[in-house]
Amino acid sequence: MKGAVDLDHLCRYTGGDEALNAEVLKLFDDQVTDMVGRLNAVLDARDAKSWRQITHTLKGAARGIGAFKFADMAAAAEPIDLISDRMSAAAAIENLTTTSAEVRSFIRDYLARAS
Repeated sequence: MKGAVDLDHLCRYTGGDEALNAEVLKLFDDQVTDMVGRLNAVLDARDAKSWRQITHTLKGAARGIGAFKFADMAAAAEPIDLISDRMSAAAAIENLTTTSAEVRSFIRDYLARAS
């Protein structure tokens, strides 16, 4: 694997179709931006159900495209009890934000090369 996304993994699902790779990566980019951005509001609202839903969705989506480091961060965040352990939840948001920026940078570079 090179970079924040394992393209070999992604290509197993897309058949190596670069246009499909680009489409899937764009969808992930939009999704991750929205969902990671919502986590602070979820933490402030102490909405444990939304926390679990968002982190679970991020984990699955990241695994699907081969963003395994990000998926591992989301998996680690998923079971955090944001009511009793706000510090861990805040740290998880910071980790997800940083790692999502790495994935998004990889996607931008990939899309620039593909066009």
